[in-house]
Amino acid sequence: MVKAQLNNSISVDCVIFGFDFEKLNVLLVDRVLKDEKTGRELFSDLTLTGNHIFEHESLEDAAARILFDLTGLENIYLKQFGAFCDPDRLKRPNDQAWLRASGRDPNSRIISVGYYSLLATENVTLKWKGRNVKWYPVSEVTDLAFDHYHILQSALLALRRELLYEPIGFELLPDKFTLSQLQKLYEVVLGVELDKRNFRKKIARMKYLIPLDEKQKGVAHKPARLYMFSREVYEKTRKEVLDFNI
Repeated sequence: MVKAQLNNSISVDCVIFGFDFEKLNVLLVDRVLKDEKTGRELFSDLTLTGNHIFEHESLEDAAARILFDLTGLENIYLKQFGAFCDPDRLKRPNDQAWLRASGRDPNSRIISVGYYSLLATENVTLKWKGRNVKWYPVSEVTDLAFDHYHILQSALLALRRELLYEPIGFELLPDKFTLSQLQKLYEVVLGVELDKRNFRKKIARMKYLIPLDEKQKGVAHKPARLYMFSREVYEKTRKEVLDFNI
């Protein structure tokens, strides 16, 4: 069997967003470089999840592979949002040292294509792949390796734009959720506070938001009714434009 060949000039970086009912989180990976002789840690930081593409696969297949390797999940929401090809995107000292230590040419130019993905975090069990992978609140991330902080901010802007007009927020929620949880999701992602009455007027127009004959269980407050998102109804009514712009 011929070993799959990586393309050293093209990579895919995945910005994996998750929502825990309080915060928008992003999945980040530890990057630790140690001195080969002494074992002393030279530096440690964080990166997005990503990898080079194989010569035989498409960009979309590469992004799906990266996600599956980390979560074991398939058919996850993926959206391409940009390409990153600044000649100096890998020129910071730590990045140069990392590339040299991994046997790569620090002066080579690598073009990365960004995808963002949306996950309901309670459905995800992260897999150990030799490096720590952990959820971090997006609002607390101030710097990342390479140009990954710029990629993260670009993904966040793309997510906010699409959330205003497409019902993608349901990808961040469990199958059953309350209206308060849905409102909190919009507030957290958009970084705003929404009026409860106006919000509920808007979502009342969502024919694909189905009320269930079920309520929350095991909560200290009065249990709220649960709802679900119907992909089938959405596909039938998607010509009706929903504008969440505020």
